[in-house]
Amino acid sequence: MPELGSCPPRRVLQCNRNPSIGKTLMTDLIRLSAIDIAKKMAQREITAEQYVRALLARIDERDGSVRAFVHVGREPALAAAKALDQGAVQGMLHGIPLGVKDIFETYDMPTQGGSNVYKGLHTALDAACVAATRRAGGIILGKTVTTELATFPHNETRNPHNLEHTPGGSSSGSAAAVADFMLPLATGTQTLGSTIRPGSFCGVVAYKPTYNLIPKKGVWNSADSLDTVGGFARSVPDIALWVAGVMSYRGLLVPESVPAPRIGLCKTHEWDNATPEMQACLMSAAAKLAKAGAVVKDVTLPDRFKGLLQAQIAVGVWETGRSFADECHRFGEKLRPELFERCGHAYDVDPAVYHGAQALGRECRQMIPDAMGDCDVLLAPAAPGEAPKGMPTGNPIFNQVWTFLHTPCVGIPAGIGPQGLPLGLQVVGRLGDDARTLAAAHWVHQRLAA
Repeated sequence: MPELGSCPPRRVLQCNRNPSIGKTLMTDLIRLSAIDIAKKMAQREITAEQYVRALLARIDERDGSVRAFVHVGREPALAAAKALDQGAVQGMLHGIPLGVKDIFETYDMPTQGGSNVYKGLHTALDAACVAATRRAGGIILGKTVTTELATFPHNETRNPHNLEHTPGGSSSGSAAAVADFMLPLATGTQTLGSTIRPGSFCGVVAYKPTYNLIPKKGVWNSADSLDTVGGFARSVPDIALWVAGVMSYRGLLVPESVPAPRIGLCKTHEWDNATPEMQACLMSAAAKLAKAGAVVKDVTLPDRFKGLLQAQIAVGVWETGRSFADECHRFGEKLRPELFERCGHAYDVDPAVYHGAQALGRECRQMIPDAMGDCDVLLAPAAPGEAPKGMPTGNPIFNQVWTFLHTPCVGIPAGIGPQGLPLGLQVVGRLGDDARTLAAAHWVHQRLAA
């Protein structure tokens, strides 16, 4: 079986060019992993055009209810797919469609940031990671819904598992579209919990890399020392494929054989905010993983970490208000009230508090290796529980500390709650140790799904 993106540079795909697909084939295609789709394209079993048409048909069928997309780039995506089908295999992401959160600039689609004040805006530029996706052969299928400027106010996207519940935010559309088989991959960002939490609520894999692993150029800023580009998929190898393609680094791909990791069971200092079902989910997962061969031990975070939550809030408020100074000054009350009010609070934070919070973050990052000991990764709750009913995006309390610490986190589906909605856990690694964290998360996901 050929490696992804490893075909000879002049090899031309000669597979069946018939773009029409039946309902059964469409259903089969949209449920395949990105890894499997890439292999089938390399083996000329399907074309990029067929796959894009299958996803577009799914979007036509479902997005009227889920409302995950703010813009579908139907014609540009089909044109890109046809061009790829005529040429050599371009890279690791050859023919794989991606949904892009609507704070990532795209030269051929509007970038509106979920805000009426930017309605119809075209920047005519690609964010760096979007350009890298295209360079690796990926196809941008559309822009997914975000909360306004990737902050707190809720939006119109629904949880595909139950349309009366939130998908989480701010990367709402990306998580919902992947969960509902409208996309194999989608981008997200995390400033508080905007990737891991929607992944948990929607029952998909969510990846927040080490801070600044994926370049942020062309991604609208919220809080620069926190903002992290990540993404969503339905398996860990799939999201690793996207990041490996963007970074042109095969070392991030998940190997076929992954040894059992040493896992630290980490309830965190926020444990009392977890619902009984989330607490039971974590403990049950730990027992199952130990039975499957992992070494599982309790890890208690240092007392200094207890101040990180409030420190993260101070940093986030300070930086968000200053990032959106122009919007608040020029547009004011045209913004959602929650956003306008939050930006106003930025100037209530004393500079000494901000710098003290940043100092605590730097101190605690240095303590991570000792806190983890000989564990490869930590296992912690990804959210307080199931997706809440209604559209508020939920509480990011189990994500904020890890975002502030800049550690890689991989959210994985781990159970079903009493309302029939997904429960997620997150695998947390050391700073910069993304390859090991992804591999361990894949091992954990496989065992919990068994």
